[in-house]
Amino acid sequence: MVRRNILILVLALCAHALFAQDEADADSLYRDFRIEEVEVTARALAKDVIVPQTLKGAELQRMSALSVADALRYFSGVQLKDYGGVGGIKTINVRSMGSQHTAVYYNGVQLGNAQNGQVDLGRFSLDNMEEIALFNGQKSDIFQSAREFGAAGNVYLTTRKPYFKAGERVHVRTKMRFGSFALANPNVGVDVKLTESLSLTLDAEYVYSDGKYPFRYRRVLPTGETAYDTTAIRQNGDVNAVRTELGLHHYYRTTGFWRVHAYNYYSERGVPGAIVNNVWRNGERLWDRNTFVQGQWQDEWFNRWSTRVLFKYANDYTHYRNYDTRLLPSNNEYLQQEAYLSFANKVQVFNWWDLSVAYDYQYNTLDRTNLLIDNSKERFDRHSHWLSAATAFNIKEYLRLQASVLMTSISHQQSAISNQPKFTPGVFLSFRPYPKINLALNAFYKQSYRYPTFNDLYYTDLGNADLRPELARQHSVELAYSVSHAWLTANVSASYYYNRVTDKIIAYPKGQQFRWTMLNLGTVKINGVDAKGDLSFFLPLRFVLRTRLNYTYQRAIDVTNSSDSYYGHQIPYIPKHSGSVVAGLDWQSRRGDHYGLNYSFIYVGERYSQQENSIYNYVQPWYTHDLSIYGEWGIKRWWLKANLEINNLLGQDYEVIQNYPMPKQNVRCTIAVKY
Repeated sequence: MVRRNILILVLALCAHALFAQDEADADSLYRDFRIEEVEVTARALAKDVIVPQTLKGAELQRMSALSVADALRYFSGVQLKDYGGVGGIKTINVRSMGSQHTAVYYNGVQLGNAQNGQVDLGRFSLDNMEEIALFNGQKSDIFQSAREFGAAGNVYLTTRKPYFKAGERVHVRTKMRFGSFALANPNVGVDVKLTESLSLTLDAEYVYSDGKYPFRYRRVLPTGETAYDTTAIRQNGDVNAVRTELGLHHYYRTTGFWRVHAYNYYSERGVPGAIVNNVWRNGERLWDRNTFVQGQWQDEWFNRWSTRVLFKYANDYTHYRNYDTRLLPSNNEYLQQEAYLSFANKVQVFNWWDLSVAYDYQYNTLDRTNLLIDNSKERFDRHSHWLSAATAFNIKEYLRLQASVLMTSISHQQSAISNQPKFTPGVFLSFRPYPKINLALNAFYKQSYRYPTFNDLYYTDLGNADLRPELARQHSVELAYSVSHAWLTANVSASYYYNRVTDKIIAYPKGQQFRWTMLNLGTVKINGVDAKGDLSFFLPLRFVLRTRLNYTYQRAIDVTNSSDSYYGHQIPYIPKHSGSVVAGLDWQSRRGDHYGLNYSFIYVGERYSQQENSIYNYVQPWYTHDLSIYGEWGIKRWWLKANLEINNLLGQDYEVIQNYPMPKQNVRCTIAVKY
C-alpha cells in the first residue's frame, strides 16, 4: 500500500510539472515572495579564517530531518549519540572531543546544562530554524562573547527572522507532519510588523509519537553461534511535547538593534532502555520543562567601536522516575537556574587591525529532591567568569591572522578542585596565495578547558568526586577551494587535525539512559581527516543538481598507561570511518513552482562499546538510505508545499548505541501552507 501511494504521488507531481511548464508567469509579488524563501548565500573564503559547515534556507528544508540533531548528521567530523525514536535523547560529539567540548548556541547565547553538560538536540525543531552552522575551534569573527572562545567546537542555531515587503504587515505559516509510529506534529508560526522598525514572531508546535517500532534483536556469540534472533516492538519510547517561542526584533538607525527571545519546552516521555536478556519493557519516565528568556543589544559608535550586550535567565525542571525492578529505583526532581550576562567590545584600530575584549559572568544553581527518601534535598551552586582578549590582522586579500586568550575561573564551595584561573590561548591563520582563484590554506592551534559538571562531581551513585578537569589541545590544517561558473558552483575542503586531551572525561549510559558513568581516561590522542564538498550543477530546462559529500577518518586512542589492556585502543563509540552523501534534483516551472527529489546516504563504520577493543565489545557498522520528494506551488501570496519522506529506505537493522535498536523503514508526510 505504501509503495502504491508513493508511485501515485510521484506520477501526480510529474504530471503537474509538465502541465505547469507552459503556464504564464505568476505576478511579481509572488516571485518576490518565493525568491526570499529559497535564497541561499555562500560564504566567501576571504571572510573566514576557518570555513564553517552550514545548512540554511531551502537546503536545510530539503533535508530528511525532523530535528536539529538529524540535520547535524550530514556534517563531517560529527558523531551523534541517538537512542532511537522521536523522543530518544540525541547529543553531538565533534572530532571525538566529547559533547561537553561542543557548545551549542541559540541565537547567539549558549544553551547550558550544568547538571550533566548534555544538550538534547532532539528537542529543537527545524520548522523555526533559519541556519545551522558548525565551527571547529571558534568563529572567525573576534567580536563575540568571552565564553565563545572557550569551546573546542561551536554549533550555532539561528531561528527565523521576519522579512516584510512594502505593504506587508502579517505572515502566517502552518504545517502538519504525520507518519510512522503514530507521529503527529502540527506547527504554526506568525510574523507581525508592529511598526517600521519593530516586529514580532511567534512559533509553536506539538509533537506526539507512541514510539512503537519493530526491530530485530539478534546477537551472535564470539564462537559464531546465534544467542538470540527474534523480532519485537520497541516499548516505552513515547513522547508528548509542546514548544512555544516568542521573539521581538527592533532595528534603529543603520547600526543598532535589539532582540528579545522567549522559549518554553515541555515534554513527557518514556526512556527506552537497553534491550538485553530478552527484556523488552522498561519503567523509566522523564518530564522536562525548559524555559529561558534571552536578549541581545548591539550598536556601533564612530564607525570604529562596536558594543554588544547579551543576557539570559533559564529555569529548567526535570522529573526522573524509575520503577523498573531490575534497576535501582529512583524518583528525583531537579531544578536548574541560570543567570548569564555578557559584555563585549570591538574597536577597529586601523582598517587592517581589530581588537576585542569581552567579559561574561554566569551563576548556576541545581536543586535535587529525592522523592523516595523523605523528600531529601541537595543544593549546589557555581559562579563562572570568563575574560577574553583577541586581535585580528587582515593584510589585503592574502593573509588573515587572529589570536585570542581566554581566562576561565569557576568556583563553588562544594568542590575540592582548585578554582585557580585557567588561561587558554588560540591562534588562527588563513593564507590565500592566489585570491583570484579562491584557494585558501587555513590553520589553527587552540586550547580549551572543560570543567566537570555537577553530576560528574557530586552524585555518589554515578559521580566521581576526584574527577579532574579536561584540557584539550587542538591542531588543525585545512585546504579550501571554491569556484563559481554559470553552470557550476563548488566548495570543497580537506582538513587534517591532531587533538590531545589530558584527563579526558568519558560519559556513557550506566544501565539507565538518563544516568551516566563518569571516569577520567587520562590521555587521549586523536588524529583525523575531514573531507567535504558542496556542488551545484545548473542544467538545461531549469534543472539543478545539488550534491553534498562528507568523509571522516578518526583514530582516537587511549594512551594513558602502556600496561593497560586497552592501551592504544580506539575509545568507545568512535568509528574510524564515516561519511554521508546527499543529492537533490530540483526543477522549477516558468511560473515559479518547484519540484524536487532528494536522496541521502549515511555510513558509520565499526566501533567498540567499551575501552577494550575486543570481539565482545564490537559494534557493527551501519548505514541508511533516505529518500524524499516534494512539490511547491504558489498562487499570489499563498504558498503550498507537500513533502513525502521515506527514511531507512531498505529497512536496515542497526544501532547507534549498543542494545538501543533504531527504527527500520519509516515514512513521514508534511503539508505546509504560508501566507
